[in-house]
Amino acid sequence: MHGLWATSLVYLLVGGAIFAWDRRAPATVARTPSLWPLLVASGVSNACFNWAVTIGDVIRVVLLFYLMPAWAALLARAVLGEALRPAVLLRVGLALAGAAVVLKPADAPWPVPRDLSDWLAIAGGLGFAATNVMLRREAARPESARAFAMFAGGCLVAGALGAALTLGGAVAVPPAPAAAWLAGIVALALMFGVGNLCLQYGAARLPANVTSVVLLSEVIFASASAVWLGGETATARTVVGGAMIVAAALLAVRDPG
Repeated sequence: MHGLWATSLVYLLVGGAIFAWDRRAPATVARTPSLWPLLVASGVSNACFNWAVTIGDVIRVVLLFYLMPAWAALLARAVLGEALRPAVLLRVGLALAGAAVVLKPADAPWPVPRDLSDWLAIAGGLGFAATNVMLRREAARPESARAFAMFAGGCLVAGALGAALTLGGAVAVPPAPAAAWLAGIVALALMFGVGNLCLQYGAARLPANVTSVVLLSEVIFASASAVWLGGETATARTVVGGAMIVAAALLAVRDPG
């Protein structure tokens, strides 16, 4: 099954669970235009990132995705009025420098997107930054409404892209229902649901710049998983860059302003 169809089904299940928990959530989202950007941003983030990791190098995709702090700092300044203090610029710069260390090829002076997975990872990071900022802006909204907007976005955007690409012949039609892949979708839904609800809780209570950099710890978990489960290789450059990213996350925890 293509990653877009899997993403759409996973978020359909999680959105359905939220609806069962609070049947007012869809109506709240529908009549609250300020939640619509959250829906779109979350949809773009999840559709692009999940597609990217199915076609590209996981470590590279995750690191490009986490160029996101730069976008979050700019969006937080424009939307929330958060100051770009020297400490914020320092940790964002350190995180981006770490990503540059990992991504820099031997035959080029600066890492540049080289294929579709790179572009999808960058677009997903931009969507994720916007999601963090919108969660912070809409912190006063009911948690169920914010969560439903996020998961509805993941379902709708990924489903729309999947349908368009399927009609164009670029993506295969989803397979017939079978116990094996249905069980996998349910397991993914549980993991995505817990992870995104934790993100919503934290992002609604922390400055967007802090959230964006602390979340860079995902780079370490994704890299370790890619090496352990995916057979990818962790080079010295990856280790050094990852250490810089972790340092930036620790600075964010120490200075949450």
